Amino acid sequence: MRLFYAVVLTVLAALPARAEVDIQEVTSPGGITAWLVEEHSIPFVALDLRFRGGASLDAPEKRGATNLMTGLLEEGAGDMDARDFARAAEGLASSFRFSVDDDALAISTRFLTENQDASIALLKQAVQSPRFDPDAIERVRGQVLSGIRSSAKDPNDIARKTMDELLYGDHPYGSPLSGTKDTVTALTRDDLIAAHKAVLARDRIFIGAVGDITPEALGLMLDDLLGDLPKTGAPLPPRAEVTIPSGTTVVDFPTPQSVALFAQNGISQKDDDFFAATVLNQVLGGGSFESRLMTEVREKRGLTYGVYSSLVPMDLAETIQGSVSSANDRIGQAMDVIKEEWTKAAADGVTQQELDDAKTYITGSYPLRFDGNQTIASILVGMQMIDLPIDYIATRNDKVEAVTLDDVKRVADELLDPEGLAFVVVGQPKGVDGTAPGQND
Repeated sequence: MRLFYAVVLTVLAALPARAEVDIQEVTSPGGITAWLVEEHSIPFVALDLRFRGGASLDAPEKRGATNLMTGLLEEGAGDMDARDFARAAEGLASSFRFSVDDDALAISTRFLTENQDASIALLKQAVQSPRFDPDAIERVRGQVLSGIRSSAKDPNDIARKTMDELLYGDHPYGSPLSGTKDTVTALTRDDLIAAHKAVLARDRIFIGAVGDITPEALGLMLDDLLGDLPKTGAPLPPRAEVTIPSGTTVVDFPTPQSVALFAQNGISQKDDDFFAATVLNQVLGGGSFESRLMTEVREKRGLTYGVYSSLVPMDLAETIQGSVSSANDRIGQAMDVIKEEWTKAAADGVTQQELDDAKTYITGSYPLRFDGNQTIASILVGMQMIDLPIDYIATRNDKVEAVTLDDVKRVADELLDPEGLAFVVVGQPKGVDGTAPGQND
């Protein structure tokens, strides 16, 4: 069969840490598309696969099925049980990592060039022929249930669970992807087989590869690894209708320090104003010790060790979220300061110095993300999943630099909603009123 490869090259001159990097778009003979960075100086390959949908494909009564199924992919496949599979991976010096979130099931693997065929054959068994042995199911189920019990006693996890319920309601985003004690206990082997078929399908796969492999070899490898998967998986859920409740929800929990999460509606990564919003968030609470929230809540008032905000653009919903912890008698003051800073930013935007400093940080830290082949493969997949152009890495910092003071002020006025800022507080805060929803473990 004649091989056809669509190859697009771009030079990423904007990465001082890597003087020149070429991304190639590769289409396999079987029609599977991947992005590849060839790097032949070191004889190994990093491969990152992601299947869109992830745990959000769970039915409400089967919540936790995709998570449990993912945990079993390396617990026996083909003619190998879990121990044999682990021994085979170690013998090849190959690394396989399986994980899942609400938007995707991810498989990250690294292998030596000389062991490529054997490593891909092993991974193929895990992807296409997991055994779901009864003893393995019960072992991993026990681990998941232990995690669920532990989360029910963790203030941070309780706050996250409560906030997700408030924001997303009945949508899959509104409940923990690990499921509940009841749903996980009730899952059967047939449920796991169904979850495998729903998620691992060719119509939702994104691939990044970096290392010692040619486009031709990658195409053949992908057809061998993935060609026999179902063409289509289960339908993706609809967009989440984000509900921002007014005021504060308090969950009573016996602890000397309260945890508070806050959230409001956010912005899509595809929005033309996303970079202006990124700069705005960096100034407001974007993880730097120089952010306004850190300065006002931590440095000036000593109310907390850390306070953060971030843009949270998921596949089916966008929010801005943040967190702070403080003593029960001081959490209310911390929340008041956060609301004040939200109001100031919405009304006045940011200063020229803040804009310049934020741009310097955002553009300067970007190359540091490209610190290894596995990381780069993951970045390539992430770019594809949000439909970014193949030259995005080379143009991204220019887009940040193009953000103006007026852009940030306009976006702050449009985006930040002090009255729509919802708080969830877990603890026994003093002077903070709220209504605690029920908790389910």
